Amino acid sequence: MAVSDPLFLDKSNPELWNSIGKFANQLAKSYQAAGISDRLAELVNLRVSQINGCAYCLDLHARKAIDAGESLQRINLLSTWNECGGLFDEEECAALAIAEAATTLPTPEERIAAVASARLVFTDEQVAALQWIAVAMNAFNRISVLSRHPVKDRTLTESAQQ
Repeated sequence: MAVSDPLFLDKSNPELWNSIGKFANQLAKSYQAAGISDRLAELVNLRVSQINGCAYCLDLHARKAIDAGESLQRINLLSTWNECGGLFDEEECAALAIAEAATTLPTPEERIAAVASARLVFTDEQVAALQWIAVAMNAFNRISVLSRHPVKDRTLTESAQQ
C-alpha cells in the first residue's frame, strides 16, 4: 500500500470504531428520550458536516434526513438557514445555532449566547442533547475526513432500482 493511500481509522482500530458506534446508538436513545426528533438531529448533523466539509457524512445524513421527513429544498438551503425567512422555525434556528457554535467554537460570548437562546425554546435536557449531537457529529466528521472515506456514486444504483 502506498503512503498516499487512505488510512481508514475505522479499519485500523475496529474496537475504537465499534465504541464510537455504540456511543452514537446511546446518543440517539438519549436525544429521542429528551424529545428531539430524528429530523432535527439530522439537520444538526448536516449543518455540522457542511461546516467541516465532510462529503461522506453529508451524503449519509442527507439521505437520513430525507428518510426522517426532511425536504430537499430545506436540505439545499441549510447552509443559509439564517437567511431563509420563515423556512426554518424558532426551534430549528436555535438548534442550528448550537450546531454552528459547537463546530466553529466562536468567542465564549457567542457560544454562551447560542446556548442561552436555545434555552428559551428547549429544555436544558434538550439543549444538552443538541450539543451532544453536534459533538458526536464533529467526531464522526473528523474520522471520515482523516480517513478520506469515499462517497459512493448512487446514480447507477438508483437508476437500476427504477
